[in-house]
Amino acid sequence: MAESYRGVFGAIPYAFRATESLTMRAYAALGALAAAFVALIVTLALVVWMGETVSAQGGTFLFSRSLFVVAGLGAVGPLLAPILFVARRHRRGDRVADTYDRWMGVAGFLFLLSLYLGMVISAPEGLRDPTDSAVIGALYALPQLAGFVPPVAAALAVFATHFRLRGGSDDDADVNDVAT
Repeated sequence: MAESYRGVFGAIPYAFRATESLTMRAYAALGALAAAFVALIVTLALVVWMGETVSAQGGTFLFSRSLFVVAGLGAVGPLLAPILFVARRHRRGDRVADTYDRWMGVAGFLFLLSLYLGMVISAPEGLRDPTDSAVIGALYALPQLAGFVPPVAAALAVFATHFRLRGGSDDDADVNDVAT
């Protein structure tokens, strides 16, 4: 794997090929598709919103459009972060914990789940389906603004996982020294 990738689009297949973790491979495929889907939805929604507000004055509308783009990046960034971290780690040959790739894949899946939970919590009243599920009912009972909490917490978990496992542990170094 001496070849290098070029940018984000090259890093996704590079991470998929470079990792031996099935969890990370599954996340690289699914996470990349989810990131592309979110980027497409945010882009199309922004185009529609701009079309609906084209006659409006600047100021608040321009500011809210900018926040819409930032929110889209806030979803796509943590979706791609585990893939990019793993690709960078393999390209540079960084010393990490033996389970780094697997846990980055798990953190990525956790972020995907948190996006779903955030959407359920923040769903408008008119779009909520009646349910007998206690879990969904409890999520619906939360204030809509609480829908930001699961994705933000999971994004922080992605970065915490990276920082926790990136240096490897001294125990890993001792095991590797004994094995060679």
